[in-house]
Amino acid sequence: MSENKAAPKTIDNESEEDLVDHSNPVEGLEIDAVAKHNEHHEPDKFFLGTLALFQLISFIFFATSASYADASVADGAGTVSKYYAMFQDVNCMIFVGFGFLMTFLRKHMFNSLGMTFLIGVMAIQLGTLWNTVIHDLFQGHFPAHVDLTITHMITGNFAAGAVLISYGAVLGRVTPTQILWMLFFELIFYAINEYIGAVLFEAVDMGGSMFVHTFGAYFGLAFSYYIGVPRNTEEEVSVYHSDVFAMVGTLFLWMFWPSFNGALAGEALHQQERVVINTVLALCASCAWSFFFSHLYCGKFDMVHVQNATLAGGVAVGSSSDLVIGPWSALLIGLVAGFVSTTGYVYLTPKMNKVIYDVCGVHNLHGMPGVIGGVAGAISAAAASTSSYGENISEIFAARATRTASEQGAFQAATLAVTLLMSIGGGLITGAIVKHLIPAHPKQHFYSDKDEWEVPLVEFGDGYFNDDDKTAFLEKENKI
Repeated sequence: MSENKAAPKTIDNESEEDLVDHSNPVEGLEIDAVAKHNEHHEPDKFFLGTLALFQLISFIFFATSASYADASVADGAGTVSKYYAMFQDVNCMIFVGFGFLMTFLRKHMFNSLGMTFLIGVMAIQLGTLWNTVIHDLFQGHFPAHVDLTITHMITGNFAAGAVLISYGAVLGRVTPTQILWMLFFELIFYAINEYIGAVLFEAVDMGGSMFVHTFGAYFGLAFSYYIGVPRNTEEEVSVYHSDVFAMVGTLFLWMFWPSFNGALAGEALHQQERVVINTVLALCASCAWSFFFSHLYCGKFDMVHVQNATLAGGVAVGSSSDLVIGPWSALLIGLVAGFVSTTGYVYLTPKMNKVIYDVCGVHNLHGMPGVIGGVAGAISAAAASTSSYGENISEIFAARATRTASEQGAFQAATLAVTLLMSIGGGLITGAIVKHLIPAHPKQHFYSDKDEWEVPLVEFGDGYFNDDDKTAFLEKENKI
């Protein structure tokens, strides 16, 4: 009689159970992780509806109210060569710099990069829409219309920057649906504030210290106040590689900040050249002082300070970056901003977070330096004289044709005050709407990607996102 022998195991006839080495719990966990990764999840219909609605609104606006420059007129020479390089620098800041800067949370890197991407593309569209509608509405032009140029794409990126700053205050604590609704309402207040400051008050804010940084920071903080202080911050931590990724964002922002401040500056009177020089000097000073005070306060360098406070000079010099303030003034503004920002991270944020929770510390990087920039801009405007600018002073301060220097300084200060009121009021109103009127599910796992993304459930041989599953699996193995 012949013996019945089991067929030898091959790749073709191995079962999943045969592949599992039960002496290695992690190997079993990996197969379980693959199964969980392939699970079907019910889509968030309200998110899909919200995104579709906003994209439809944008489509209708660009289909009915936007056009190109007149193709029959040969007046477009030099436009692309003048603006495109700095436009792409600003693009890199928005999509790479901001995105990677927010990857410091160890389990939130997909959201930090992905939501930055989504916020950026929606803010460019809706920012252009609301800026056009608000300006035309307040000036009595109806229906609204815009002839698109590259400068509109740049100002769309500025609007995206304001929203991303606000997002930093609530990073890891809100859902994509809540982010989209925050973006939608914020851009309305943003456009109104920019119209009041730039058109009615004729304030000069070349680098957006007030219109972008101050507005975005205090809108986000007011929104965060209404959302509330999180009860559980256990996962609000970084690891070595997440901090390295965030530092990549810092370096991109630091390198391209002169373009952000000077993308729309004129060239004829050396404005754009002054922007680059003043911004670089201010950034160098804030970087040096951030390292100084980080080591002074902590005895070692803190990566949070180096990632953020080193950039504060670029924020603070923005309003006066195109003015004849003197190289020493640019350095002084950077030194003050670096000191204030680092000090804020060390001493102010721990106290503030008991009432107004600020995940990224936008108050230290954008809020306080933005206010410093607004004040510096007001002082610089009040001190601006014809001896420095000659007969061309009205090319820089349009209202100087009918105003004195001190009056221009007063309007600059008034613009800062209005910006604070509009941002805080708008943030509170938007927070109330998003929290009470938008039927979105709240985020279940703070500072984690797993609510919104397909995530790798096992990383580096250890449970990463699926800590509960790993614990249950190991307990089961230990019982066998």
